[in-house]
Amino acid sequence: MLIEKLHVDEVDIDTDRVAAMVADQVPAWAGKTLEPVYPAGTDNVMFVLDRHFAVRLPRTPGAAKSLEKELLHAPRLAPMLPAPIPCPVGWGKPTESYPFRWSILRWIEGSNPVPGQAPGLYSANLALDVARFIRALHSVVPPAPTEELFSYRGERAVQSRELETRTAIGKCGDFFDTGALHRAWDIALEAPEGSGAPTWIHTDLHPGNLMVQHGRLQGVLDWGGLAVGDPAVDLIVAWNLFGPKERQAFRAELKADDGTWARGRAWALSIGLVALPYYLESNRALAAVSWYQIGQVLVEIPETQTAKAQDVSAWRRPPA
Repeated sequence: MLIEKLHVDEVDIDTDRVAAMVADQVPAWAGKTLEPVYPAGTDNVMFVLDRHFAVRLPRTPGAAKSLEKELLHAPRLAPMLPAPIPCPVGWGKPTESYPFRWSILRWIEGSNPVPGQAPGLYSANLALDVARFIRALHSVVPPAPTEELFSYRGERAVQSRELETRTAIGKCGDFFDTGALHRAWDIALEAPEGSGAPTWIHTDLHPGNLMVQHGRLQGVLDWGGLAVGDPAVDLIVAWNLFGPKERQAFRAELKADDGTWARGRAWALSIGLVALPYYLESNRALAAVSWYQIGQVLVEIPETQTAKAQDVSAWRRPPA
């Protein structure tokens, strides 16, 4: 099975090729079951190996670089966090058919939560779990910021997102009132610049990177975006997963001040607007998260409208 590509600079990845790489480099797992995970990740493709492990392969050169960073720093953070994160149990080398290093990790049980699936499905308990995880991550003393640990998502001023966000608004007219989106972004630009000390940040907390069982957090995946910067970006999960009631509990547990909350909401709006048209055809599950995320931001901003009525539930189904 060939994995569908999402990016122009993406390499070929398919089940047979990965099975051959595992058999050649890790003979103990030769012939074990190997199945692709859906929804697929945007930076890495993941397979379930023998039901207990995950094989993770970068899609692009940029993702390959991020994987090196992830596998260096995430194991050091793991003991200080209140929920499991993936840590490598083995490495794979590049081959003639696949140019990057890849990793084998222990599988974290659970499933991805679906935002907005039903009112109250994800109770305040999950909101508290996620807030406590973020607070623990942000409390770990980070190293001095370096180029390796820089992310544009860690910038202190959301005004840097102006051009990209305005351009994206023009592509979202099939789902939202673009006038309302422009007004929402005008208000978002009033968020104050961050002035606190930089912290460790995950940068990509969304439902596809969370594992949940019985309404509680079981693990946080995909640490390729790990960086040091403004903690506000990690608040995006408040809008891409939770409804208003859970979001209120999340904020109270995190003790987010007005400025940090406003920047987090601005990041949620901007990233959601950019991702929705980008992934509309290639990754409908992620597009559905972005659709929900934008709508939840608009719920909180006066004089804006929510999403136009459209059933996006089918977007979450795997391709035939």
